[in-house]
Amino acid sequence: MHHHYPQFFTATILNWIPVLKDDSFKQIISDSLLFLTQNSRCNVYAFVIMPNHIHLIWRINENYKREDVQRDFLKFTGQQILFRLKDSDAEVLPKFEVNLKDRHHQIWQRNPLSVDLFSRKVLEQKLDYIHANPVQKKWELVTDFVDYRFSSASFYEEGRTEFGFLTHYMKIFE
Repeated sequence: MHHHYPQFFTATILNWIPVLKDDSFKQIISDSLLFLTQNSRCNVYAFVIMPNHIHLIWRINENYKREDVQRDFLKFTGQQILFRLKDSDAEVLPKFEVNLKDRHHQIWQRNPLSVDLFSRKVLEQKLDYIHANPVQKKWELVTDFVDYRFSSASFYEEGRTEFGFLTHYMKIFE
């Protein structure tokens, strides 16, 4: 058994290539998060899927090692994105070529950021950061953060539950 704190997790697409601007690739990420939660591997409390990176607040369940869940999530989503690129976006594919022993293409940069969240205050700061991401000047994907579809903002602000994998973060503190 492993005791895991909730974590702020960030994974970035190789070389910051904005492949996730296409909603079909965002759907791969959200479908994978749904699979992980339905199979009791983790709880997802917040997320945002940006054009070239993702942020999550999640907690890996006690029967699993954090490294295994992260690896499986990134490996599966990377493979699915790669399959879709091979089918539909062959001109983008060379941007993901790597010269490694175990692979010819790589979707995610190595060493994603994973930070334990020891307090409610820090968790709420990360939650606000995640939800503010799409409205930052650098991105300006929407004018109101609640309107960004691939984020948990509308779950918290309006109670919308389009994504079946979200758990309210206050459940952590019950």
